[in-house]
Amino acid sequence: MDPQVPDIIYLDNAATSWPKPAGVAQAIADFITYIGANPGRAGHRLSTAAAELVYDTRALLAEMFGAEDPLRVVFCKNVTEALNTILRGLLRPGDHVITGSMEHNSVMRPLRALERQGVELTMVPASPAGVLQPRHFEHALRPHTRLIVLNHASNVVGTLAPVREVGQIAREHGIWLVVDAAQTAGVYPIHMPADNIDILCFTGHKGLLGPQGTGGFILGERVPADAIEPLMRGGTGSRSEEEHQPEFLPDRFESGTLNAAGIAGLKAGLEFLREEGIQKVRAHEMALTRRLLDGLRAIAGVQVYGTGDPAQQVAVVSFNIAGMSPSEAALALDEEFGILCRVGLHCAPAAHRTIGTFPQGTIRFSPGYFTTPQDIDRALEAVETLAQRAQTLIFQVANRERSVYDDEDR
Repeated sequence: MDPQVPDIIYLDNAATSWPKPAGVAQAIADFITYIGANPGRAGHRLSTAAAELVYDTRALLAEMFGAEDPLRVVFCKNVTEALNTILRGLLRPGDHVITGSMEHNSVMRPLRALERQGVELTMVPASPAGVLQPRHFEHALRPHTRLIVLNHASNVVGTLAPVREVGQIAREHGIWLVVDAAQTAGVYPIHMPADNIDILCFTGHKGLLGPQGTGGFILGERVPADAIEPLMRGGTGSRSEEEHQPEFLPDRFESGTLNAAGIAGLKAGLEFLREEGIQKVRAHEMALTRRLLDGLRAIAGVQVYGTGDPAQQVAVVSFNIAGMSPSEAALALDEEFGILCRVGLHCAPAAHRTIGTFPQGTIRFSPGYFTTPQDIDRALEAVETLAQRAQTLIFQVANRERSVYDDEDR
């Protein structure tokens, strides 16, 4: 690193949380060093140890999200694969599905592909702050509506969706609610039965503090496994005498060797969160979000998007600096100040159209549990410096144009 650049401040936790608790790397190393075998593929002691570790991780996830049966926790490589498994496995031509306008492409791209195959899609518009109204979902229902799929919190502005209320509407009409918890799992309290969530899709590498390559979904008790066609089929280590996929959970959806080393790291992240408590994580991130929002709104030339209320969002804040493109700002933040963030459209063009920032996108700061108030203050100082620089440039350009105009007028 350039010695003139200060130590980095990582504000890209909405993409991947970093740093991880120390136990995560150690758990991965320990698995590779001392276990290493395939879970469920043999009867020897190392395979058994791997299988026990995987089951214990299922149990931790079930406990965290209020699921009754750990075997209804299915592992995938990320939330994108989980969402594709559910959406492509549930929806058929002639079905109707409802979603919101703040969705990530992990929801929108599968839905658009299914739309081309005859699935009907309704997108409920959010306000420019990313707020969705439950009654709009009820108005969008049709006789052939199969399910509602919602991003629990926007990865662009952090706004929380009214999951519990929409889930109640879904239950009253005999349909299922699928929730993309990529931005909330681990940082916001979720209880599937209380929140009326039928299928919860999660990723391991964000708020759950695990490594990349981990994630999955949890089926609520109302959803029979055989209602969903597997995305792929293959070896499961069970019923090997049969050439048909097992029907029972989780084997119906877990073909091929699991990322057991990654799951070991995820288990360590979950254990850290259980020790700390989700409410403590939520309180810390709310305080950071409030500090960030207040500081950004006080800087001339900075426009902040979203509700502006830390209680209505997770720790994801989008803004722009007048006179400076998001990409130009991000480069300066990284190279001059050591502030690492994400800019652009964040794989969520529908959300950016909703908040009015398409196609240029925004600058996104997303602090995490290991971010400090001092980190936020340094980031705010950097943004203020860039905003002042941009305002000076705007003023200089305006003066030059005025001078040219005056000369022509003479």
